[in-house]
Amino acid sequence: MSLDRFAKGKRPAFYPTEGMDTMMSMILVLATELSAMRDRLDTVERVARDGGLAEAIEAFVPDQATLEAREKRRQELLARLYYLPRKEAAELAAQDDDARYGAVLTDIAAGRMD
Repeated sequence: MSLDRFAKGKRPAFYPTEGMDTMMSMILVLATELSAMRDRLDTVERVARDGGLAEAIEAFVPDQATLEAREKRRQELLARLYYLPRKEAAELAAQDDDARYGAVLTDIAAGRMD
Protein backbone atom coordinates (compact mmCIF):
# COMPACT_ATOMS: atom_id res chain seq x y z
CA MET A 1 0.00 0.00 0.00
CA SER A 2 1.39 3.40 -0.93
CA LEU A 3 0.72 6.67 0.79
CA ASP A 4 -0.73 9.49 -1.27
CA ARG A 5 1.70 12.34 -1.62
CA PHE A 6 0.54 15.67 -2.93
CA ALA A 7 2.28 18.93 -3.70
CA LYS A 8 1.67 21.46 -0.95
CA GLY A 9 0.04 24.79 -1.50
CA LYS A 10 -2.72 26.25 -3.59
CA ARG A 11 -2.81 25.52 -7.32
CA PRO A 12 -3.29 28.45 -9.68
CA ALA A 13 -6.80 28.66 -11.13
CA PHE A 14 -7.27 29.50 -14.79
CA TYR A 15 -11.03 29.06 -15.18
CA PRO A 16 -13.71 30.87 -13.16
CA THR A 17 -16.03 27.84 -12.98
CA GLU A 18 -15.28 25.63 -9.98
CA GLY A 19 -13.92 22.25 -10.99
CA MET A 20 -13.03 23.28 -14.54
CA ASP A 21 -9.28 23.39 -13.78
CA THR A 22 -9.51 19.87 -12.39
CA MET A 23 -11.40 18.66 -15.45
CA MET A 24 -8.89 20.26 -17.80
CA SER A 25 -6.05 18.58 -15.91
CA MET A 26 -7.79 15.22 -16.25
CA ILE A 27 -8.41 15.79 -19.96
CA LEU A 28 -4.75 16.67 -20.52
CA VAL A 29 -3.64 13.47 -18.74
CA LEU A 30 -5.93 11.45 -21.01
CA ALA A 31 -4.81 13.31 -24.13
CA THR A 32 -1.15 12.72 -23.28
CA GLU A 33 -1.78 9.03 -22.66
CA LEU A 34 -3.81 8.67 -25.86
CA SER A 35 -1.18 10.42 -27.97
CA ALA A 36 1.61 8.19 -26.67
CA MET A 37 -0.54 5.10 -27.17
CA ARG A 38 -1.41 6.04 -30.75
CA ASP A 39 2.28 6.50 -31.60
CA ARG A 40 3.13 3.09 -30.15
CA LEU A 41 0.18 1.42 -31.85
CA ASP A 42 1.16 2.97 -35.19
CA THR A 43 4.67 1.55 -34.75
CA VAL A 44 3.34 -1.91 -33.88
CA GLU A 45 0.95 -1.90 -36.83
CA ARG A 46 3.70 -0.90 -39.27
CA VAL A 47 6.13 -3.51 -37.92
CA ALA A 48 3.42 -6.18 -37.94
CA ARG A 49 2.36 -5.38 -41.47
CA ASP A 50 5.93 -5.29 -42.79
CA GLY A 51 7.00 -8.43 -40.92
CA GLY A 52 3.86 -10.48 -41.43
CA LEU A 53 2.97 -10.45 -37.73
CA ALA A 54 -0.54 -9.04 -38.09
CA GLU A 55 -2.14 -12.49 -37.83
CA ALA A 56 -0.12 -13.36 -34.72
CA ILE A 57 -1.20 -10.12 -33.06
CA GLU A 58 -4.85 -10.85 -33.83
CA ALA A 59 -4.51 -14.37 -32.35
CA PHE A 60 -2.63 -13.28 -29.21
CA VAL A 61 -4.14 -14.36 -25.87
CA PRO A 62 -2.46 -12.69 -22.87
CA ASP A 63 -1.21 -14.81 -19.97
CA GLN A 64 -1.82 -13.96 -16.30
CA ALA A 65 1.43 -11.98 -15.93
CA THR A 66 0.47 -9.84 -18.93
CA LEU A 67 -3.01 -9.25 -17.56
CA GLU A 68 -1.52 -8.21 -14.21
CA ALA A 69 0.98 -5.85 -15.87
CA ARG A 70 -1.84 -4.25 -17.87
CA GLU A 71 -3.93 -3.82 -14.74
CA LYS A 72 -0.98 -2.20 -12.94
CA ARG A 73 -0.54 0.21 -15.85
CA ARG A 74 -4.28 1.00 -15.77
CA GLN A 75 -4.16 1.73 -12.05
CA GLU A 76 -1.17 4.04 -12.56
CA LEU A 77 -3.10 5.91 -15.26
CA LEU A 78 -6.10 6.27 -12.97
CA ALA A 79 -3.85 7.57 -10.19
CA ARG A 80 -2.51 10.26 -12.54
CA LEU A 81 -5.97 11.00 -13.90
CA TYR A 82 -7.58 11.43 -10.48
CA TYR A 83 -4.59 13.15 -8.84
CA LEU A 84 -6.29 16.53 -8.37
CA PRO A 85 -9.66 15.25 -7.08
CA ARG A 86 -7.82 12.99 -4.60
CA LYS A 87 -5.61 15.90 -3.54
CA GLU A 88 -8.63 18.14 -3.02
CA ALA A 89 -10.42 15.42 -1.04
CA ALA A 90 -7.35 14.92 1.14
CA GLU A 91 -7.13 18.66 1.81
CA LEU A 92 -10.81 18.80 2.74
CA ALA A 93 -10.45 15.76 4.99
CA ALA A 94 -7.49 17.40 6.74
CA GLN A 95 -9.71 20.42 7.55
CA ASP A 96 -12.37 18.24 9.18
CA ASP A 97 -12.33 17.70 12.91
CA ASP A 98 -14.76 16.60 15.63
CA ALA A 99 -15.91 20.15 16.35
CA ARG A 100 -16.74 20.81 12.69
CA TYR A 101 -18.53 17.47 12.43
CA GLY A 102 -20.58 18.30 15.52
CA ALA A 103 -21.47 21.70 14.10
CA VAL A 104 -22.68 20.13 10.86
CA LEU A 105 -24.86 17.67 12.79
CA THR A 106 -26.28 20.52 14.87
CA ASP A 107 -27.06 22.53 11.72
CA ILE A 108 -28.78 19.55 10.10
CA ALA A 109 -30.82 18.84 13.24
CA ALA A 110 -31.86 22.49 13.36
CA GLY A 111 -32.89 22.46 9.69
CA ARG A 112 -30.00 24.68 8.55
CA MET A 113 -28.56 22.82 5.59
CA ASP A 114 -26.80 25.46 3.51
